[in-house]
Amino acid sequence: MSDRRGSARVNVRRWLVAGLLFAVLWVFVRGAALTPRSLLRNFLVGTAVGLPVAYVFRRLYEEEIDLLGTISAIPYVVGYIVVFSKEVIVANLDVAYRVLRIEPQFEPQVILVPLRVQTAVGITTIANSITITPGTITLDHDPDENALYVHMIDGRDPEAVVDPIRTWEDYALEIFDEERSPEDPPPEIRVHPPDHPPEPKTVPERDAEHGPGGSVTEERPGEGSDR
Repeated sequence: MSDRRGSARVNVRRWLVAGLLFAVLWVFVRGAALTPRSLLRNFLVGTAVGLPVAYVFRRLYEEEIDLLGTISAIPYVVGYIVVFSKEVIVANLDVAYRVLRIEPQFEPQVILVPLRVQTAVGITTIANSITITPGTITLDHDPDENALYVHMIDGRDPEAVVDPIRTWEDYALEIFDEERSPEDPPPEIRVHPPDHPPEPKTVPERDAEHGPGGSVTEERPGEGSDR
């Protein structure tokens, strides 16, 4: 990572942070009343449950986490949530308008969107955000090009669809402290025919064409369901 947030670091055990986050989540799940006593009581209960659980499963986490880096990412997390929520609302209205028209307007298109984020969590965040947004869906990730195949219901203006994706990526680059930065120009997208979706690259070709053990599965003459 580029460590753009500075050289100062405060490392703490990751399981401690996970346990406290569980306590915060517990407050929301319990629907605590917005009073200091109720919030404190539910937070303490969540802490009493969350810390032991996080400690038991501590081997699943990295040993330490940069607390200052995590805190400095909070404004970008808030920014991501705001711009993403706005785009989801706009996309919902757009899709509803297209469906309710007398002549529904759909011109599906598949595009390849190269990414600047490189970490698994960064790629997953962008891919899931695309799928959650009405009108677009992530079909596959090309690990060779670090790019997402994205299907859209209206491909007449691909750049208009990609613009919010690039905005999310700008925030993700900061949130996950990626090697590249928002100042780096995004790679160009490529357009694919709408009736020719890409072959999935995450499924080995051998598994798709052969049966278990690598042997070709084919029905012999005379063999069928009637015996």
